[in-house]
Amino acid sequence: MSLFEYFVELSLFFFLSLAVLYCMRKVGYAIGLVDKPNARKHHEGVVPLVGGISLCITLLYFFYVSASEINNIEVIATCLTILVLIGVADDRFDISFKLRMGVQAILTLIVMHYTGLTLSHVGNAFGLGVWDFPIVVDSIVTVLAVIGAINAFNMVDGIDGLLGGLSMVVFASLGVLFYAHGLEFYTFFMAVMVVILLPFVLFNLGYFGKLRKVFMGDAGSMMIGFIVIWILIRGTQPEHGHYMIRPVTALWLIAVPLIDMMAIMIRRIRKGHSPFKPDREHFHHIMQRIGFTPRESLVVICLVQLAYSTLGLLGEYFQVPEYIMFYIIVACFLFHTYAMTHSFKMAKIVRKWKKREAKQPDETAVL
Repeated sequence: MSLFEYFVELSLFFFLSLAVLYCMRKVGYAIGLVDKPNARKHHEGVVPLVGGISLCITLLYFFYVSASEINNIEVIATCLTILVLIGVADDRFDISFKLRMGVQAILTLIVMHYTGLTLSHVGNAFGLGVWDFPIVVDSIVTVLAVIGAINAFNMVDGIDGLLGGLSMVVFASLGVLFYAHGLEFYTFFMAVMVVILLPFVLFNLGYFGKLRKVFMGDAGSMMIGFIVIWILIRGTQPEHGHYMIRPVTALWLIAVPLIDMMAIMIRRIRKGHSPFKPDREHFHHIMQRIGFTPRESLVVICLVQLAYSTLGLLGEYFQVPEYIMFYIIVACFLFHTYAMTHSFKMAKIVRKWKKREAKQPDETAVL
């Protein structure tokens, strides 16, 4: 297709996503699929939790028109739909995390069975040679990786625009990789994901008015995590002796959700709490506590993920040894954990910077 044809198709998907999202708002109000403020949620009024199911509807249409390009599309679409419905049930009735994770594990096993994909190859991440997991171990690792990715994206959905913004950065980065490998369809697929997320971000940030705001809900965050991890598994596992993405690069492409999830779970365990107990200790919460506004936190965190993705892509392009890239991202994780644990020091720096910024307009006015 020509660039113009690509533009037309992407525009159609944008407006389809926009229309579905607008209509689903009313459905959300009608069936009580709304989010209400509480001790952890400080938004104003009730907000429809329909972002996820709206994205799923648009994505299923994309799968329908592109069925010939994707292997086992019926299985993938069915598993994705079931996952979204479980997310909707959780948004509406607040079901047990054990049930959610059980369904996620079963769906992972189904996809593994029909596609033959497993996370068996991790490359030379440790500098000790190439690692390949045995048959049974690779299945266990795959289930844990999928559940981890799903919940990592679920955990970052804490302030307006963050999940959508981070997801757009991740899909755009994957699109660059696929384009570099000459994979036209998968490049277009990533572009579609970015385009259908854009209307949600606009609604979520209130650009169509605060009364029309929508949230993604667990249905959407779980769906995005599910899509991202299976694309990464597909790209990082060698086919005919070659792979599109080195396994370590995948860590860089989802660095912010992954690092935040690992850091928060470690902190919860150290405090004697359940690692699955919700709290207000995530990266975006701490950013606001040290002095950033929600919008500033959104921009900073998305820029951090963009920096991680750029470094990962550069490492892939210049073929920086895998173990070097791995140990660098481990160092980033340790720095992140230290910085969040000592956030009071970061708060002092941010406050000084904001005071300096506030003084500059006053000095300019006097002059």
